[in-house]
Amino acid sequence: MPGNVPGRTTRLAIMTVAEDLAPTGVLRASINLGNPVLARGTPADPGGVTVDIAREIAARLDLPVEFVCFDAARKSFEAMKDGQADICFLAIEPAREEEVAFTEPYMVIEGVFAVPVDSPIKTVADVDQPGVRIGVKQGSAYDLYLTRTLKHAVVVRGNEGVEVFREQELDVAAGIREPMTAFVAANDDVRLIDERFTEIRQAVGTTRSRRPETVRFLSEVVAELRENGFVARSLGR
Repeated sequence: MPGNVPGRTTRLAIMTVAEDLAPTGVLRASINLGNPVLARGTPADPGGVTVDIAREIAARLDLPVEFVCFDAARKSFEAMKDGQADICFLAIEPAREEEVAFTEPYMVIEGVFAVPVDSPIKTVADVDQPGVRIGVKQGSAYDLYLTRTLKHAVVVRGNEGVEVFREQELDVAAGIREPMTAFVAANDDVRLIDERFTEIRQAVGTTRSRRPETVRFLSEVVAELRENGFVARSLGR
């Protein structure tokens, strides 16, 4: 069987996990193509670290894998919640934990802000002020985080944070560091607030209806892939 099975997991246990996690006989992985750090390509030919991890989990369970692809985290979450997928790749958020059993993070992504070059906003602390409007991608991890933590500023949701920031001439755009850095580099009328406003912990998730042994198996695999360099090599590619 491909891959290395964690030492505490016997062949019988593997079969039990496979039946519990993928009752259709195919491991269906919900992939968010809207986050270019985690996945890219097309629904017919996806790639990236989440795709690599899904393939490795399927290999260890001796199962074929099927990718169910979406353009937003909230759609990926809803697909698994509605039974269209067996595992997902999402940020650990309290709003999701009632329905999703998460592994430990396999990587951490930083959330950052961009503002107009002439904005008086200089730091993350300056953002949460009355009258400040922040553009976010609806249902993203940073949307959930800001909705939960902001006391004065207002979240404005759209298909992409930078798009709604532009369209509605907002005060701040929120997003993950890599694409936000590229956005600022391509537009001389905006600047990045380099300080992160949150750390987004990306993990593998499945429904809470799964057996504890199944969640433990996923956690062990993710921990091993992080520790043995699998995740770092995938990100490097």
